[in-house]
Amino acid sequence: MEEIQPPTLGHLNGSTTTKREDYLEWPEYFMAVAFLSAQRSKDPSSQVGACIVNQENKIVGIGYNGMPNGCDDDLLPWSRSADDRLDTKYPYVCHAEMNAIMNKNSADVKGCTMYVALFPCNECAKLIIQSGIKEVVYLSDKYHDTPEMAASRRLLSMAGIQNRQFKPKRTEIVIDFNSINHPGMLNSATK
Repeated sequence: MEEIQPPTLGHLNGSTTTKREDYLEWPEYFMAVAFLSAQRSKDPSSQVGACIVNQENKIVGIGYNGMPNGCDDDLLPWSRSADDRLDTKYPYVCHAEMNAIMNKNSADVKGCTMYVALFPCNECAKLIIQSGIKEVVYLSDKYHDTPEMAASRRLLSMAGIQNRQFKPKRTEIVIDFNSINHPGMLNSATK
């Protein structure tokens, strides 16, 4: 018996057009949103973004690292090191995870997944736990050996929060604002 294929729009109108096969899968899309959000950061040394997604694959929060609302980021330090810690960014900057949780557009983020560029520090791990997020998907764990990351892993594990490293299928995603004016250009913009 011959297998019957469902009709495509191409079969209905006489052409053989089929859907794109190189579209972004959900995890790539959400990590790309986190990376796009990071482009809003004014931090000269670290741009980190986070994207919170519910069980229906809907984005419920986005954030990036930056100074608190209402605090003039021209008057606060952006340095990574100084003789006085108060002259560094660390006592002042809000991490992407915190901002994504605080910028949520739903009642809560309980049961959601957070996509984030860097493995969360211990302070962000506490916020993730308290907010009810159930999973963290991160790209880089470059600070793995620091005490803050060890504490973070311990806290996330104790709270039963899954965490996994994102393994991208492509090394970059290009956003070309001109592609909308040239059909087919979008397909060649992803690598």
